[in-house]
Amino acid sequence: MGGADGLALFFFEKFTDWHSMRNFTQFTCIDWSGAKSRWHKGIAVASCRLGADAPSLIPPPDRHWTRSAILDWLRKQADSGQDMLIGLDLSFGLPFADQQAFFPQWHESPADAKALWELIDCTCADDSHLAATSFISHADFRRHFRHSKDDTGDLFVGGLGRLRLVEHHQRETRQANSASCFNLVGAAQVGKSSLTGMRILHQLDGAIPIWPFDLVPDYGPVIVEIYTSIAARASMVLAGGKSKITDAKTLDAALHSFQSDAHTPMSGRYTDHATDSILTAAWLRQEAKNLEFWKPKLMTDEIAQTEGWTFGVS
Repeated sequence: MGGADGLALFFFEKFTDWHSMRNFTQFTCIDWSGAKSRWHKGIAVASCRLGADAPSLIPPPDRHWTRSAILDWLRKQADSGQDMLIGLDLSFGLPFADQQAFFPQWHESPADAKALWELIDCTCADDSHLAATSFISHADFRRHFRHSKDDTGDLFVGGLGRLRLVEHHQRETRQANSASCFNLVGAAQVGKSSLTGMRILHQLDGAIPIWPFDLVPDYGPVIVEIYTSIAARASMVLAGGKSKITDAKTLDAALHSFQSDAHTPMSGRYTDHATDSILTAAWLRQEAKNLEFWKPKLMTDEIAQTEGWTFGVS
């Protein structure tokens, strides 16, 4: 390629590199929950700044975090304009590439992830606490999901269920043990949390850029999809493929692997939600300038706009 086209490609690549290598000064991880209730012990938020200080938990405005409170908190970060990298522990899209549609055989299947977020949020407009119950029970969509051991939609793909390209890649390279968002059964299921999270992404309405669907701006907050298990595995502290930490000593050992000081001891029991968010915030701080994570080789333009990608998967 030469001439004007070659010059345009050169500047596009330089623009992409520069914008993905920008500086962040604060790093936050939000461990998410898709439960129906208002209060969520499974939601935890931890944040840290540049340097070596360990991430600290951000207390909820009430007894526990709610999804609505997280949405309010994110809007405040948008208003503040802080150079914050925010990791949300959920899937930002559904499988698309394998069948060139989120919902094959449905003629109104959305063309991209942002249209999918809108569809989910509008379908669930009457669901309390930003739940996604109306979506997974809708006649057109429930066919694609495994709802229980004895209730599997006729369009659910057997076995694991359909996976995004990034999830296939994670499993093949053993970077993570991804599950299908179309499977709503079992402790490892991520479908409900991802669908409720997509409602949050839609309701942000562009207030915060969301990678890789939006360009990374040169200042202000940015949201990325993360899996906290990737950070736990990267610490090399846990054996046997385990990814959950429930004690202070192991947490500090894992933090040390990311050049972080020891954490401030918690009062009460160490939950994996709290430790996941603390450790992953430290991991984000270390990896925020890793160009390989911002420009994964397998992520095409179509994948970036339909399925999205998990930050940290190369």
